Amino acid sequence: MKDQNAPSLITVIIPTRNEGIYIDRCLRSVFSADAVSGGMEILVVDGMSTDDTRTILQDWCRREQRLKLLDNPSGIVPSAMNIGIRASRGEWIIRLDAHSEYPTDYFTRCLRVSQATLADNVGGSVVSVGLDETLQGRIVRALTTHWFGVGNSAPRVKNAEGWADTVPFGCYRRSVFEHIGLYDERLVRNQDYELNRRLIKAGGRIWYDPAIRIFYYNRSSLYRLLCQAFATGKWNPWMWSVAPYSFASRHAIPLVFVAALTIAIALFFVNFTLGTLVCAIVLIPYFLLAWAASFSQAARFGFSLLFVLPLLFFTYHIAYGAGSLWGLLLLLIKRTPFQRGSFSSSFEFAKTSSIKD
Repeated sequence: MKDQNAPSLITVIIPTRNEGIYIDRCLRSVFSADAVSGGMEILVVDGMSTDDTRTILQDWCRREQRLKLLDNPSGIVPSAMNIGIRASRGEWIIRLDAHSEYPTDYFTRCLRVSQATLADNVGGSVVSVGLDETLQGRIVRALTTHWFGVGNSAPRVKNAEGWADTVPFGCYRRSVFEHIGLYDERLVRNQDYELNRRLIKAGGRIWYDPAIRIFYYNRSSLYRLLCQAFATGKWNPWMWSVAPYSFASRHAIPLVFVAALTIAIALFFVNFTLGTLVCAIVLIPYFLLAWAASFSQAARFGFSLLFVLPLLFFTYHIAYGAGSLWGLLLLLIKRTPFQRGSFSSSFEFAKTSSIKD
């Protein structure tokens, strides 16, 4: 049996597409990191960027022999990860995000925690940062760093280490992909969460350690955050359809919230009193929680935000829930990309269904 603490090569995979603003920051943090005993290879898998991303990457390749640039013609993250995994040589595979920077101890800490816990995947907390301190930047961080905004996701809101249902990006043992297969290329979004839920379903374990930190650059504007929320919400029912084990109540709450409001509005045209009652039942508890969350976040990001945050939380949740409702409708009428055959199911599932086998 191989010694768990023996030096082993780590493969770092970074999917990119049009990340000219962020990729240099990301790579500088990667190549400034503390050395790991088994060495590292860094694979950047580019989705045929049309900005200056490839120029930046080619310059880095000339300076760093450990860096290799791979092409991803489909341009989507799960395909990029599968290309990287197939080309990798490491015993550990670490998936990074180009929108982020990483502390110098990121890789050594990931490896140490993985060896100590014997977890199949480990990860840490997401620290939301902005390129500047604009009003919109502070609003975006306020909305995405409180449990009321993003649910009980450990990487966003929890401070205690322990077993989790998912972690951001992740440090996986290579054996994970040999047992449960690669990323599902039908899922343009939510592919990391599906993979982690598939891992747990197969008997694997995921460890969350808040000391493993990722500095993530949020969307630069409120409009882009709302667009992201709608798109992510839309893919939730599609993910549940192809992978029922990936369902989580925190992802469904905005869908239920928007559906309840839609029903309440419809009831106004049937019975005004009943419509008013249903709206009150839905909205009064919601805005009490929204005000509590807003006080907490205003203390962190500025009390000038206090009176706008409840409405912005509401808008954020409506965007997410409306996306889920729209995605569910498209699923029911069979108009999703994979139902129309727009995406091929080219990922590989392993023959072994349990990681314990």
